[in-house]
Amino acid sequence: MQSFKNLKVWVKAHELTLSIYSETRCFPKEELYGITSQLRRAATSIEANIAAGCGRRSDAELRRFLQFSRGSANELECHLLVAKDLHLLSAERFEEMEAKLFEVQRMLSSLAERVKISAIKLGASR
Repeated sequence: MQSFKNLKVWVKAHELTLSIYSETRCFPKEELYGITSQLRRAATSIEANIAAGCGRRSDAELRRFLQFSRGSANELECHLLVAKDLHLLSAERFEEMEAKLFEVQRMLSSLAERVKISAIKLGASR
């Protein structure tokens, strides 16, 4: 497997994490251990699981970590909705973050499917 830093999905997930950190800097201090922490943790988990999966020895393990990333992406989506509903994020900023997140989610699904197909083809050729 190639370096995780060369994967477009990791680059997009990393950009999303940086955006989340930037956006949450202006959240109220009393939310530091609440929604701020949850948003940051979920975003970071997406890219960290991609990196962890790339360090594994098999396509099956990579797919498993991509599934973990997808779970973290869903968690981030939920936290973004909470932040919007609490009026910590404007509707405009929410839509921007959501669009970035949906792109990462699509890319994760696509990569997981490609890894699955690659593993099936490899298994069939043995």
